[in-house]
Amino acid sequence: MSRNSKKLKKISKLKLQGFNNLTKTLRNVYETIYPTVESNLTGFKNLSGLVVDFISCMFLSFNIYDICYAKTDRQRQSYIEYIDDVYNAERLTQILTNVTNIIGAQILNIAHQDYEPIGASVTMLIAEEHLVSERLSNEQTPGPLPEAVVAHLDKSHLTVHTYPESHPDNGISTFRADIDVSTCGRISPLKALNYLIHCFDSDIVILDYRVRGFTRDKGGCKHYIDHKINSIQHYLSKDTKAQYQMIDVNVYQENIFHTKMMLKEFDIDNYLFEINAQDLSPKERNKIEKRLRREMMEIFYAENIPHKNELVG
Repeated sequence: MSRNSKKLKKISKLKLQGFNNLTKTLRNVYETIYPTVESNLTGFKNLSGLVVDFISCMFLSFNIYDICYAKTDRQRQSYIEYIDDVYNAERLTQILTNVTNIIGAQILNIAHQDYEPIGASVTMLIAEEHLVSERLSNEQTPGPLPEAVVAHLDKSHLTVHTYPESHPDNGISTFRADIDVSTCGRISPLKALNYLIHCFDSDIVILDYRVRGFTRDKGGCKHYIDHKINSIQHYLSKDTKAQYQMIDVNVYQENIFHTKMMLKEFDIDNYLFEINAQDLSPKERNKIEKRLRREMMEIFYAENIPHKNELVG
């Protein structure tokens, strides 16, 4: 190994050690600072009960995928029409309305659209309500389920967009819904996550949560997050955690949290549209299962997987 290579290797090692030390230090600060800031903040109460003049904003990006196999062109078209009808603008509006109840928001404006030939979008402008429920909190616990939705944020928004599509050759069809919840007030949008996951038949869920901006106390110090969070997973119910394989990628010093979820159990009958598994030959069933699993793995890991020797068509 040349002297330059050794030098670069040493520098890289030192940089990594420095980064790890910085991460550890920032994490320690994160764990200890927030119990001490309450008496120094002025203005109105924010999401953790602290009194502030200005608060940071929280963003949840929520992407769900439903995968299925439709053998013929007619079946693929039928699936697209079916999923497009199930998740039309009217139903999506109702789902977002329930989300506003969970996070205690007041709806200011709604815009919704069903597109031709497929797809739908809904956008809501929301604002914080004047009356705050004492039950609202940002503890790392799951939010309510769909059957237990109950009725806070400064001005912000909710959006949802749907994308039904199908592979041109191998029978795989995929439905994607992108939901964004942005809040700048008392309650983190993560409190709506548990409800949203139970509203959709999701094979794969991709979650991104970020806190932007800062809260300034009366001494001039900026606080970049005012609620404790270690993982998005802490906001999910036990039944959801039991059903999904999960991976976390978190950058604590940047207040960025990322979780990927994929169903653990695979029952091919749940992925066939207008087809019964018992009517398929073992060879055909195996081929379809490989295609479905590969589609799910590609979406979960965000990369294309080689087809090996499997024939397409």
